[in-house]
Amino acid sequence: MASDADAPPKAFSGRVKLTARWLGPILGRDRQRGLLETIEHRLEAERDQLALWLPVALGAGIALWLVLPDRIAWLAAMVVLAGVALTGAAVGTGLRIGRAIMVAGLAGLVGMVVIWNRADWVASPRIDRPLVVQVEGRIETIERMPAHERVRLTIQSDPGLLPPRIRINVDEADMPDGVIGGARISVRARLLPPAPAAVPGGYDYARTAWFLGIGATGKALDKPAIDASAVGGGFSTWLADRRARLTAHIEERVDGASAGGIAAAFATGDQGAIEEQDAEAIRRSGLAHLLSVSGLHVSAVVAGVMLLTLRLLALSPSLALRAPLLLIAAGAGALAGIFYTLLSGAQVPTIRSCVAALLVLAGIAMGREAITLRLVAAGALIVLLIWPEALAGPSFQLSFAAVTALVAFLEHPRVAAFARRRDEGWLMRFGRSVAVLLLSGLVIEAALAPIALFHFHKSGLYGAAANIVAIPLTTFVILPLEALALLLDSVGIGAPVWWLVSKALAFLLWLAHLVGDAPGAVAMMPSMAWGAFALMVLGGLWIALWRTGIRRWGVASLAVGMVWAILSPAPDLLVTGDGRHVAIVLGDGRVALLRERAGDYIRDVLSEAAGVDGDPLPIDALRAVRCSADLCTARLRRGGREWRLLATRSPYLVDIRRMNHACASADIAISDRRLPRSCVPRWLKIDRPYLARSGGLAIDLERAHVDSVAAHVGRHPWTPFQE
Repeated sequence: MASDADAPPKAFSGRVKLTARWLGPILGRDRQRGLLETIEHRLEAERDQLALWLPVALGAGIALWLVLPDRIAWLAAMVVLAGVALTGAAVGTGLRIGRAIMVAGLAGLVGMVVIWNRADWVASPRIDRPLVVQVEGRIETIERMPAHERVRLTIQSDPGLLPPRIRINVDEADMPDGVIGGARISVRARLLPPAPAAVPGGYDYARTAWFLGIGATGKALDKPAIDASAVGGGFSTWLADRRARLTAHIEERVDGASAGGIAAAFATGDQGAIEEQDAEAIRRSGLAHLLSVSGLHVSAVVAGVMLLTLRLLALSPSLALRAPLLLIAAGAGALAGIFYTLLSGAQVPTIRSCVAALLVLAGIAMGREAITLRLVAAGALIVLLIWPEALAGPSFQLSFAAVTALVAFLEHPRVAAFARRRDEGWLMRFGRSVAVLLLSGLVIEAALAPIALFHFHKSGLYGAAANIVAIPLTTFVILPLEALALLLDSVGIGAPVWWLVSKALAFLLWLAHLVGDAPGAVAMMPSMAWGAFALMVLGGLWIALWRTGIRRWGVASLAVGMVWAILSPAPDLLVTGDGRHVAIVLGDGRVALLRERAGDYIRDVLSEAAGVDGDPLPIDALRAVRCSADLCTARLRRGGREWRLLATRSPYLVDIRRMNHACASADIAISDRRLPRSCVPRWLKIDRPYLARSGGLAIDLERAHVDSVAAHVGRHPWTPFQE
């Protein structure tokens, strides 16, 4: 029998009655009242968690704007979100369910407004066709990439016909030594519009460039003329110069090109000196997050400075008794974190990590618990309001997913009870710590796997094991030794410590190759549908953010998204947006390319989009393919029928009668140039005019379905596709 304490308050009962009266004609008063009471009691039990969903609702609005295709769809979505907010108000702001619905609708609406306004605010001119021009202006940033034998320059061009910001690559041999940001430059370059995704599901650099204000990219055609005496730019230029000098100093002091590049990446975020084979091993082993200056590095710097300051100040008895040492140490840590963020380039991921660290320090200064899900939510809210476009990037998703999963896991009552310190032997204490570390790594890997598969089409399977060694090695050995070596270099005695840094980095690289080259180290998946990814993200958040039994409902969403992603078929054909590169997906873990001399970037993009781990084959190696210097024909058995393909692979014209006959016998004709009107294949004609409207293509022959980059991009401001 229920006690009086279990009965709902009279005010609550009155609000439920009022709401049930409003909804009664729809589903019946009694049923509505019972449903509302059940929901209200569940939300009351989760009242401390409701605020965590605010950044989720804001992010959902941002995601809607990014996914929906055009202005009409955006306005319609905003009307729907406004209707959701009004529905919540109608249900009743006196009820938690009413307030939750209203706030969720308003937050989603704010998210759409923020990202739309941000996209318009950063709008900048850009070129719409290739150009060969003389570029003159001032160098903003210099990214040296010795592993690729080039230097990447971001240039603020002089007022004129060119976009205000341009990014070009210069051959390393043509770049003078000692050049710093702010110098004047004049160089002849071939410029291109910022490139969209090469194929559906690929990396959309055009979107990234839009929010960075970059209107053209390209390559220098001759040696640039640089006037270092005309340097300008103030503090940002000085900081960029210090960063470049520090990078060069670290790379010089550490043995091994890749080891030096990793050491420089830890300090300045510059990864240009890491050899490609080593970078690939790091990615395959799940250690790539170590190279990007983010939460791990900022936390290590802040914690190290804070601890050192606290210990040094505590040496004075008078200060220890009279001064607020913890507050002073937190302030020193905050200053160190801000300086490190600026030194490493102040990229959005680093700024985001710095903001989170400052929130932690504020919590410590106020005597609050340092790391909670509320802190994570506050950090996400700040970032999304200032840089809403960050939501679409893998960096934001990976970092916040990792932190959210880790904090939610450690806050679970059973885990917290298991990890709590107790009076026991050192062996049990050590074993307990290792178990928590291993389980934390597995939870983080599980949280990151869908994001890695969505963005990169691959996920390391042994990353948890590798990170158990790599994260402590980086945090407690490499970073402190590197900081000590830089400090000792000021008096010229850092060489012994740099030797230790080199050995530790050599071990880290050995670990990356050991794990990355292991059989089955990487799981591959072709391009994932937005819906499957959204269901997995929703399921993961539902499990992480709720505390009562309703969190189990997230398993259903997660499972449906996983099954959807796994069962999504790989494309049979991939065509890049320029029409030059065609990949046939063979279905047995291999891909065949039309042009054998395709660059490494294109080869990787096509293999990953097909969900294939391995080097592509030349199309000539297939038995059902016949190629000449100008044309290739292929026969594929898909969907119970034979498909005939025709593709050009040279810039030379083919005899029109031969071309027309080949087109007439083909189901699909593909070319990087305009095909003649008399070329009429049986199903699909893919040439330059077609690709100008569609962008890159992924073709499923079994379902006769064509997916395009243009369909993914829609009519967003950065879309390069013609109507």
